[in-house]
Amino acid sequence: MSSTSWQAAVEKTVTGLGYELVECERASPGLLRAYIDRVPGRSYPSGDGEFVTVEDCELVTRQLQYVLEVEGCDYSRLEVSSPGFERPLRTRDHFAGAVGRTVSVRTAVEVSGRKRFRGEVVEAGDDAATIEVGDERFGVPYNAIVRGNLIEERR
Repeated sequence: MSSTSWQAAVEKTVTGLGYELVECERASPGLLRAYIDRVPGRSYPSGDGEFVTVEDCELVTRQLQYVLEVEGCDYSRLEVSSPGFERPLRTRDHFAGAVGRTVSVRTAVEVSGRKRFRGEVVEAGDDAATIEVGDERFGVPYNAIVRGNLIEERR
């Protein structure tokens, strides 16, 4: 099964169950990993709340095992989990949900003379996120981002 097909099968399954697929990847030999999140405003069989539960992960795992077998996807281990407090940020929607929060972003190319940004997301535009670092604001294009994460704020 090609990379595009297993990813499409995972995404279709996860979104079909009402969850957001934050990220999916193949890791060490045979490991298939999917990070899911709840969609605000939706109800789930495991109960209300904003955070993914163990029951959510079990439901998605069972459905993915069935779909991946039918699709002929070769894997030896499947992991489904929450993206955690320091969830990955990849898309405009991810950054829109992070407005007002602290993020860490690394880019493939220099943006305004730098490749690393740690600051507050102030806007999620169509092509770039605006990140405030100290007194400066940077427009960081989504297509230049190699890695982006929310930063857990310790209290």
